Amino acid sequence: MAAPIALMIILTSLLTIDRRLYESARTLRAGRVRTFLTVTLPAMRFGLAAAFFATFTKVFTDFGVPITVGGNYPVLATDLYKKVIGGFDFQMGAVVGILLFIPAAVAFMASHFLQRGQKGSTDGRTVAYTPDKSRGRDLACLAFCSLVAIAILGILVMAVLGSFFKLWPYNLSLSLASYNFAEHEPSGWGAYRNSLKLATGVAVTGTCLVFFGAWLLERLPGSGWLRGAINFLCMIPLAMPGMVLGLSYIFFFNSPANPLGGIYGTMMILILSTVVHLYTVPHLTALTALKQLDPGLEAVGSSLKISRFSTFLQVILPVSLPTILRIASFLFMNSMTTISALIFLYSANTKVATVSVILLNDNAMLGPAAAMSVLIVATSAAVVGMQWLLMQGLLRRTEAWRGLRR
Repeated sequence: MAAPIALMIILTSLLTIDRRLYESARTLRAGRVRTFLTVTLPAMRFGLAAAFFATFTKVFTDFGVPITVGGNYPVLATDLYKKVIGGFDFQMGAVVGILLFIPAAVAFMASHFLQRGQKGSTDGRTVAYTPDKSRGRDLACLAFCSLVAIAILGILVMAVLGSFFKLWPYNLSLSLASYNFAEHEPSGWGAYRNSLKLATGVAVTGTCLVFFGAWLLERLPGSGWLRGAINFLCMIPLAMPGMVLGLSYIFFFNSPANPLGGIYGTMMILILSTVVHLYTVPHLTALTALKQLDPGLEAVGSSLKISRFSTFLQVILPVSLPTILRIASFLFMNSMTTISALIFLYSANTKVATVSVILLNDNAMLGPAAAMSVLIVATSAAVVGMQWLLMQGLLRRTEAWRGLRR
């Protein structure tokens, strides 16, 4: 569950190690073990710590795995769910939510400062390290990665098989009965259609807000302290557990005195909460892409009497299309799989596929639950495939400027 996040952080840390350090170690005739202990490990200390805190935050605040396979093992996320949904004790749920938020916030702050330290360890003269080819080592790493991939695929294969079994584990004959959702729950296929609506709405709305907001912060002149404060606010959702966010939305939007209370129980509040919950990672992605563009584009446009907004539409937006596509794909896939905030905010008309999986599992309908999960995974895989196909053409058309810069 948290392995992809930790892997991305560790790989990023490895890519920031200066190749000259390894060349110096070879010159001093240091062995591989000594080189690892004196060069690799110290250079990765920030990344390893950040990966630890990111994994801790993800696991500590997760709700889907404990509620489905955790059994009677109590954790704060499931306890919060039982307090609010089972006992309608919103006050105690808020207390549990604070207890859930504090460790996650501390871990987030520690990770944030460690990542700042990691950035400070590199400079413009750093040469990225690329390991030399070694047939034995490469085959061993391939075997290890293949085992990990097989283990992950094995879980998905079991979900697919479980969706075709008539009644696990008593009747293992194959059938499509589990996909006839109308016989298993009142909403039928409506939950899956609602997930598609949610994911599409989040992808469109979130991508526009994220990229335009990142452009305003990165490319327009303004005070440094205000820019830093807004960037910090954009980072907060990364530390906010989804269940705490959902509970906060209940307290805020369900108040009779709130003029915005009309969106409570509608698809709009699901889209809003999901965009806020997923905002940080796309924001950082957009900022990284905008930082790579020539900072003098707006000055050139101004000299030609072209407004900043026209420069944004005619130059920055077309060049950034691959990044925009990545952001939209990220938001769509994560909207299809998110559950923690939505479990408190859905209504009978806005039940989504992930909520349906939880309810079907609670009612011991493992086949239909597996079938709904397979639909979620298949939809996400289809989106990834479409993104890859679109990226091939977009990169050829929009990345030519990088070759000119070299």
